[in-house]
Amino acid sequence: MKTKPSKFMNINRIEFIITWQCGGRCKHCQIGNDINKPGSHRHVLSDHAVEAVKKLAAAYDITSVMTFGGEPLYYSEVTAAIHKTATDCGIKTRQIITNGYFTNNAEKSRIVAKALVDAGVNNLLLSVDAFHQEHIPFEPVYQFARDIINAKIPGAFLYPAWLVNRAHQNPYNAKTEEILDRFSDLSITVSEYENCVALLGQAAHLLREYYEKIESKLFESCTPTPCLEPLKATNISIVPNGDMMICGFVIGNIYKEDVTDIIARYNPYEHEDMLAVIQGGVPGLLDYAKKQGITVNTSDYCDNCGVCEAAAKKLRSCSTIPK
Repeated sequence: MKTKPSKFMNINRIEFIITWQCGGRCKHCQIGNDINKPGSHRHVLSDHAVEAVKKLAAAYDITSVMTFGGEPLYYSEVTAAIHKTATDCGIKTRQIITNGYFTNNAEKSRIVAKALVDAGVNNLLLSVDAFHQEHIPFEPVYQFARDIINAKIPGAFLYPAWLVNRAHQNPYNAKTEEILDRFSDLSITVSEYENCVALLGQAAHLLREYYEKIESKLFESCTPTPCLEPLKATNISIVPNGDMMICGFVIGNIYKEDVTDIIARYNPYEHEDMLAVIQGGVPGLLDYAKKQGITVNTSDYCDNCGVCEAAAKKLRSCSTIPK
């Protein structure tokens, strides 16, 4: 059994947003305006990320490490180093989500595909659909699909985003089906997991017309109790500036302190923003934000998670956590 440094943590999954940079500005993107935003760190720092994986794997039964973005293969060396470490630590699932467009050079595409195999990546989800191909050229993505097949990456799938669901009749889904057909000569299948667009980020503003109007009043079903479970962390995220996050809330920074110190002290009841959610649900978080001079226009969002995410993001901008 692994040691559990905090009773509020039982981590089994680590996610790295390798970079905010991306070649597209997809309508369905949950990251939204964070894509290609300026900042002091263009990507996750490799040495710190590798150390975090080692120490978290030593403390917990980590079963999955995922890298995504932005486009993680803009910094393929960083991405490969993280997955190589996960492999060496015996972490079962080493997953990457990529849109496949990080180069126009066929040789580099082949080299990166081989590097991912050598690093132990065993689940690669290639995002191809009407949203991505609105901005991203098809040919380099097709080339990379062929390269990952030739490199024999296990668990490689096409991973389209479906608007509402795959059966829904709309122009985006129709275009996505056409794009998938263009991969039919390759031995790569569509993921069985139906990746449906969530009304968060860009999608909440640009695609909500395709969804049924929500009849229930916002917050009606939001009670404090369900909000506690995500904060009893099983999943943590690390972003390019080193922030370690749980469910949208920053709990520390791996560039500023040891990851073991962050997890040892973690207690959601000692974070004022988290406590507001635990005690009062999303309305409680909004009240807390208002006291900090922050307001959120709830009419811009379609569900409680979208409102909570927006409030947490605004609160992060005035956080005392070192950046």
